[in-house]
Amino acid sequence: MKKIYYILIAFAIATPIGLYLTNAPAWGEWESSYYKEALGFIPKGIKSSSQSAIAPDYSFSGLGDVSSYYLSATIGIALIFGIFYLLKKIIKHG
Repeated sequence: MKKIYYILIAFAIATPIGLYLTNAPAWGEWESSYYKEALGFIPKGIKSSSQSAIAPDYSFSGLGDVSSYYLSATIGIALIFGIFYLLKKIIKHG
């Protein structure tokens, strides 16, 4: 189990590398303009979507880019662990 923790910590530490990779946006994090550029059109569902992110571009006001990325990684890891912990409890008692 410790190996998994080490791997997750390494991923969390490596998170800000994405700040320096600007060739293309990360998978699934495309803005409407990227769809237009890549596909030649904006899909209907994307065009009419009114969703907004909790932390757009992984940024939190008052924090720098790298700090925001670390906070986002920490929150994401905590949420994933929480979900799997709850699933384990449900399955164990079910």
